[in-house]
Amino acid sequence: MPGMAQTFADSLQRTEETGDPDHLVRLFAEDSELHNLAIAHHGLDGARRFWETYLAQFETIRSEFSHLIEAEGQAALVWTSKGILKDGHPINYRGVSVIEFDGDKVHRFETVYDSAAFLTQEARKEG
Repeated sequence: MPGMAQTFADSLQRTEETGDPDHLVRLFAEDSELHNLAIAHHGLDGARRFWETYLAQFETIRSEFSHLIEAEGQAALVWTSKGILKDGHPINYRGVSVIEFDGDKVHRFETVYDSAAFLTQEARKEG
């Protein structure tokens, strides 16, 4: 049986392929917390909003994992995501996600990533 890091990575890739956040939402506990650089959500409804917000940015997206690190109740996933934003711009960005879990349920998820990758070409030229 795969560990939580692998289960989470597989579920994220399934969510990205299908556009259905349920693949990920079912991994979260009712009292879960989800955070990234811009937003924080709580609970199962929050998990659904978090992943819907994630998916809504992209026409297509695919995350690949270079490292899956897991210890008792904690996991870290190092990843690179490539795809096309809704505005048609390509995107390629990297980040790290940390998961705290108990059994088969995620209680805390936090991800940090290269947010500069989301700037438009015009904003990059102006900066």
